[in-house]
Amino acid sequence: MTCSAPAQRRLPGIAKTGSGKTASFVLPMLVHIMDQPELGRGEGPIGLLVAPTRELAEQIHKETRRFSKSYGLRVAAAFGGLSKYEQFKALKGGSEVAVATPGRMIDLIRMKACSLARVTYMVFDEADRMFDMGFEPQVRSLIGQVRPDRQTLLFSATMPRKVEQLVIDALSSPVRITVGVTGVANADVVQVVEVLPDEAAKSAWLAAALPGLIDEGDVIIFAGQRARVDALTEQLRAAGVRVGAIHGDMDQYSRMGVLDSFKSGAVHVLVATDVAARGLDIRTIKTVVNYDAARDLDTHIHRVGRTGRAGDKEGRAVTLLLPGEARFAAQLAQSLATGGAEVPRQLAELAMRRRAIRAVGEGPALQAGQQPH
Repeated sequence: MTCSAPAQRRLPGIAKTGSGKTASFVLPMLVHIMDQPELGRGEGPIGLLVAPTRELAEQIHKETRRFSKSYGLRVAAAFGGLSKYEQFKALKGGSEVAVATPGRMIDLIRMKACSLARVTYMVFDEADRMFDMGFEPQVRSLIGQVRPDRQTLLFSATMPRKVEQLVIDALSSPVRITVGVTGVANADVVQVVEVLPDEAAKSAWLAAALPGLIDEGDVIIFAGQRARVDALTEQLRAAGVRVGAIHGDMDQYSRMGVLDSFKSGAVHVLVATDVAARGLDIRTIKTVVNYDAARDLDTHIHRVGRTGRAGDKEGRAVTLLLPGEARFAAQLAQSLATGGAEVPRQLAELAMRRRAIRAVGEGPALQAGQQPH
């Protein structure tokens, strides 16, 4: 995806996960910054890129530094896991770009590391996740400190009501750009659904299928709770699998160490809670296994988006469902049908138990394997 990001326009972007959004807002930002007067003493940043999590902010920071190098622009970090003192110095010394999480950026502003008076290019990536995490007050605070003639870009894989309201409140006459279909997973990823009778069958399926999946590339396994992540990790490690684990109760240093091991190839399987579902951009991931069903469809979409990144057509997602998960099965089947994908027979049969597979609004139930007209 490329985005022209015309001057003085406000752009809410709805894009499938893995569609290459980072370059679409970083490259126009660099052109914008080069057209602005140079920073004076105590000024900056000009571009502010805001992400919901440290992991995503770190990846955006890395990409932005790479793109900015040839322009000679300074890129400051303002997110957790790194020294706040060093971040303070970088901002105080003058940086054209700041890549931040909402809370840390506000902390640094309060410490007088910088102000937002020179910001004329502002990006919120994965805005839906920010609101899920309770950052709406911080997001609105940041917007309120930036001059009204700013250029604002807001990216979201889904567009829940709260994000829609922010668009209405904070963006004037916005241009909306949608990549793909809203509310469906990346069409480049083949989705497989296995309906299994009980937890023991799920464990047996994973033991049998995982060696073949690893042969095709790296695997990320999503589990619903930290205890499940720990149990699966121990089970796989005992079976000789090179596996790492990541969940929200780990400190930032430990999480980054596991991710570094996964990226370097030291481990080939990552077991994770949904803390890793957004922002994780590792091109070697070929398979996502939803060992536990996601809590909602939006979370499922972001999980699936960890593979099939930036046009890779070889991604695959396998979702394991139990007979009692008919409600989620109906949501997933409808999402697949809306996106023009075939609904797997097992999924359709489970979903039919709730008689909940309908076209948008009211319509006839879809049959297994049927695609919408």
